[in-house]
Amino acid sequence: MERKEVRILVVDDEPMMTDSLKQNLVEEGYTVDTASSGAQAVELFDGSGHHLVVCDLQLPDREMNGMDVLRHVKETRPSTEVIVMTGYGTVERAVEATKAGAFWFLEKPFDFEVLLPLVERALERHELLTETETMRRQLSTRTEYFNIIGASRQMQQIYETIESVAKSDANVLIVGESGTGKELIANAIHYNSLRHKKPFVKVNCAALPKELIESELFGHTKGAFTGAHADKDGLIQHAEGGSLLLDEIAEMPVELQPKLLRVLQERSYRKLGSEKTYPVDFRLITSTNRLPADAIRDGALRDDLFYRISTITIHVPPLRERSEDIQLLAEFFLKQYARKYQLPISGISQSAYQRLFGHGWPGNVRELQNVVERAVLLAKNNKIDPVDLPFDNGSLPEKNAAGANWDVPPNMTLEEIEKFVIERTLQRTGGNKQAAANLLGIYRPRLYSKIKKYKIDIPALIAS
Repeated sequence: MERKEVRILVVDDEPMMTDSLKQNLVEEGYTVDTASSGAQAVELFDGSGHHLVVCDLQLPDREMNGMDVLRHVKETRPSTEVIVMTGYGTVERAVEATKAGAFWFLEKPFDFEVLLPLVERALERHELLTETETMRRQLSTRTEYFNIIGASRQMQQIYETIESVAKSDANVLIVGESGTGKELIANAIHYNSLRHKKPFVKVNCAALPKELIESELFGHTKGAFTGAHADKDGLIQHAEGGSLLLDEIAEMPVELQPKLLRVLQERSYRKLGSEKTYPVDFRLITSTNRLPADAIRDGALRDDLFYRISTITIHVPPLRERSEDIQLLAEFFLKQYARKYQLPISGISQSAYQRLFGHGWPGNVRELQNVVERAVLLAKNNKIDPVDLPFDNGSLPEKNAAGANWDVPPNMTLEEIEKFVIERTLQRTGGNKQAAANLLGIYRPRLYSKIKKYKIDIPALIAS
């Protein structure tokens, strides 16, 4: 943040104090406003974008003292930091101010040399909080992120995690059922990292034969085993400077796992049949469709390796737990396959959407992708209808978005379906909005806006 952009509000009823602080802060390059009362401070703060407030707790206002100014600032713009001053310092007042959100508690009298480093640290914290909030706002509006489709609360949290860890070299473990998009998340981590211009090597531990996986990973020398007619570099070496994805890590032979652990600890490896060690630099990303605790209990994954690879763990929810994303995904795949096969399919009918929303999706996003591709190829009209879907046409599938056992009435529009699902979920939670938001897989503020949009009367719902 450049100094010319920084605005500070100084609040004190002693003109000598405000004048002195203003003069010193202006000399440091800051823009400074001053106020002599709580009411004046609030008026100035609300009308300007102050990054920092330096406020005396003892103000002449009977209705608004320094604590009131502090609380107003933190409630109005939480990222704005407040340094409080007082000539009557006590531990109790310091604790009270800190609980209310004060950055620091400073007892008068003090030298400006004491205040200045506090100002600089408070402004650094303000900038960090502002950047974080900006990032969250940007992420919360995204429906697509590095080819990952999803606007649900769970997916927004994954986007935030990726943004937070991608630029580091921390090992990442991605856990999720088959078909949830673990590889797409791994792609997002690599291509959003500082290693994005280097190789991204992917190894499916479940697809490689047990007797070949060590040679494939570490390479081998000529004559290391029957058929080794020449030296060969392993996939670990190919990932030099970049990232290595070990997909289905719990399927790696247990006897090979200590060797991988040694590579991660020592950042070097040996080829099969060689005593020479080679340095290596890569970022490890792993994934599994098994719960790590189950894999460790069953002896498929060593606990010491798990602790090494799971510095950051990302849990990818199954599609049935983020049904808000079904429409986004279906529309994305529809456009993709209509374009690929050059077919004039323009949308999905409401009755077809009812079936999509109700299906349990054991195959997750991959299953939905296959269902939409099949429907595009089989559709008789310019919209996908229920008959084009590979579900039982005799009844709606087993569960809806919130996991209740009720069917969506026929011939509803998409908005009517959405209102219906929200109403039934609120009934199920007894009107608890946070619980309903969790079940629906959306942020609570978004649920509030939907309740307002559809004019849903929660007391009437619960009574019915």
